[in-house]
Amino acid sequence: MMPMDAIHLIGMDRSDMDGLLANMGEKAFRSKQLWQWVYQKGAVDFSSMTSIAKHMRENLALMATLKRPFIVKDLLSSDGTRKWLLRFADGQEAEMVFIPEVDRGTLCISSQVGCTLTCKFCHTGTQRLVRNLTAEEIVGQVILARDMLGDWASPPIPRKITNIVLMGMGEPLYNYENMAKALKIIMDPEGIAISKRRITLSTSGVVPMMNQCGEELGVNLAVSLHATNNVLRNEIVPLNKKYPIELLMEACRTYPGLNNARRITFEYVMLKGVNDSLTDAKALIKLIQGIPSKVNLIPFNPWPGTIYERSTDEQIHAFAEVVMKAGYPSPVRSPRGEDILAACGQLKSQSLKLKYNDRIAASEGHGC
Repeated sequence: MMPMDAIHLIGMDRSDMDGLLANMGEKAFRSKQLWQWVYQKGAVDFSSMTSIAKHMRENLALMATLKRPFIVKDLLSSDGTRKWLLRFADGQEAEMVFIPEVDRGTLCISSQVGCTLTCKFCHTGTQRLVRNLTAEEIVGQVILARDMLGDWASPPIPRKITNIVLMGMGEPLYNYENMAKALKIIMDPEGIAISKRRITLSTSGVVPMMNQCGEELGVNLAVSLHATNNVLRNEIVPLNKKYPIELLMEACRTYPGLNNARRITFEYVMLKGVNDSLTDAKALIKLIQGIPSKVNLIPFNPWPGTIYERSTDEQIHAFAEVVMKAGYPSPVRSPRGEDILAACGQLKSQSLKLKYNDRIAASEGHGC
């Protein structure tokens, strides 16, 4: 049984771990060893850390924990997609999804419980923000997924999880500090070691944070666009009222490191009779002109209570052809995991924002 005030090693960055071991009176090189056991080898207990002195392992076992999030549900789709509902130490819940493909395995992780935003076509948007996830909880998703998929093999080739997308629950740029700390841990070459080139952050357009994200993290950027004018985008992506399309496009044009080999992905969900006309396609081309980019066309994934319908396959492909002829790759995303509500825009948990006393009670009563 771990102590109530146990130190959580997952989510610690290099500086945190250095400080912990310095306070324990350990030599500096022990920090690197511990880092590799936590993030490179996926240790689940301290007794397995055989290269670390016994006294240090015993001390760590008394004061620290390697606890992962708790799995509430583990659902497998008929197409191989896997969705986990996760519970954190305070009882709040979020979802993550693993999508296996022939040439890659993509893990879709969450950055918030619920969402700051209220995009009208998104199931997650119907769940108001409960709280931000911590760096520990964001990194913990990746570590837990590797546990569940048996992905700690050494040597690490081939990995089952090759790509990470921050496209789960929440707006990552509204949880920037925790998200950035987590991604730096995930990208560290001596740990989880997933390259920034294989990480994509999706934002609905938090314009003031986009440049900092590019400068500091250098990950791929996906922008949830979904409309080509302010009137419609104000309706279906309400964040547009704060950061209208003109500001968003300027932030895209100046995103650090942007070039023909490293493009912005514009995500565009196809809503029948709303944004799927060929006139819309032409307006989209004009809007993104000059930005090294591609357009991901996403057939709308229905969820209980939605007022929207998916565009027909014929209309989606006609739209794609117009965009492609203009010189912008426009792949149509194949819906994955629809039968377990794991597809784009379908994630949601039952977590509600708790009062302070309820949060304390939940934390004390949970075993995470």
